Amino acid sequence: MNLLAGTAEAPADVKSPERRTTLTGRVVLASAFGTIVEWYDFFVYGTAAALVFGKLFFPASDPVVSTLAALSVYAAGYLARPLGGIVFGHFGDRLGRRSMLVLSLMLMGVGTCLVGVLPTYRQAGFIAPVLLILLRLIQAVGLGGEWGGAVLMVAETAPAHRRGFFGSLVQLGNPVGRLVATGVFALATRLPPDDFLNWGWRIPFLASSVLIVVGLAIRYGLHETPAFESVRKAKRLARLPVLEVLSVHWRETLIAIGLKITEVAWVGILTIFAVSYLTKQLGMNQQFTLDAITLGTLVELFTMPFAGWLSDKIGRRAIYMAGTIFGILFAFPLFWLLETRDPTIVLITIVIGVSLCQGIVFSLHASFMPELFGTHVRYSGISLGFQIGAAIGGGLTPVIAAAVVGWSGGKTWPISLFLVALGVLTLFAVSQTKERREL
Repeated sequence: MNLLAGTAEAPADVKSPERRTTLTGRVVLASAFGTIVEWYDFFVYGTAAALVFGKLFFPASDPVVSTLAALSVYAAGYLARPLGGIVFGHFGDRLGRRSMLVLSLMLMGVGTCLVGVLPTYRQAGFIAPVLLILLRLIQAVGLGGEWGGAVLMVAETAPAHRRGFFGSLVQLGNPVGRLVATGVFALATRLPPDDFLNWGWRIPFLASSVLIVVGLAIRYGLHETPAFESVRKAKRLARLPVLEVLSVHWRETLIAIGLKITEVAWVGILTIFAVSYLTKQLGMNQQFTLDAITLGTLVELFTMPFAGWLSDKIGRRAIYMAGTIFGILFAFPLFWLLETRDPTIVLITIVIGVSLCQGIVFSLHASFMPELFGTHVRYSGISLGFQIGAAIGGGLTPVIAAAVVGWSGGKTWPISLFLVALGVLTLFAVSQTKERREL
């Protein structure tokens, strides 16, 4: 029995191994490229929040207040993502995965491109930050629906014994999107400072339009997943899937939230807060910081598929626990090593944090979470778990970290303690699951 195939028999055209492999490859390519675009859009905003939004949209005499205001808008994006999960999850379980992928990509793309043409506070006053917040919320709703659909296109098509590996390839959209976003900003920051603040920061947002067109073209030819078609033909669609998830599958939803909260906190610390902390608190070069994150992301492109492949061999739970425990043990040494200000030590620290504390765990979301839910409510279940966990662990973490460091005279131990606490919660969530990689 295949847990992700529903109760009805799979369509004849996907039964043969050759046909299934070809179909899976096409789905992985389309899903992965779309997620690259979505995560690029999301991370390009986060990088801009750390580098320029405080100056251009939230000017204040105190740089701590300015940074907090910009990061708060970043957090608002995380808090709005569950809404996207609810809306797209409902229609994804009712109408299918494919149509939601196209709509979510368009929604997020429009929100990103329009940021690139916004007036600044100096040009439009309070209207500027209001529009910035509005577009961020549109971005977040789109991403809230995108991830679940992209993951399920692969999880419900791939053969069970390779679900972890193929799922990790879709998850590569996150580091590749981050890599492209950070890389584009790294190039933009090479402009003279005045040019960068005047117009250079807009380039990464406007560049999203090209990626969106390509992403839509690739996704246009996708077909619905065999698992969803089986449920639809058997007339087993949930009438109100979100309500069923919250009332009947609440335990699985809580587990999914627990699986997410630690990994996403590490993202906030290492790719958003670290940019501000290293440059403003420790006085390190801004270009070096972005380059270090870029290198960490490059290494992650290898650790993630390996973790996915290994999870198919020895199980999701073991790999998930190993990555989470490493994050717990690394939470305090992280800041001790950054505070040395030694470029080599800082570089290695960021690379280890990004590739191991975040990459290993994140790679398994695409296989571990779908295995928690039945096909008829799976889009809603994994979207809610993923996005609520992201809101809790990711949206508030950079804001909390910036506040702690800014108002405590540079003390970082509360941030490390926070990461440890989240790690313990994730370990508990994993302990409540059963190994289902072969189902």
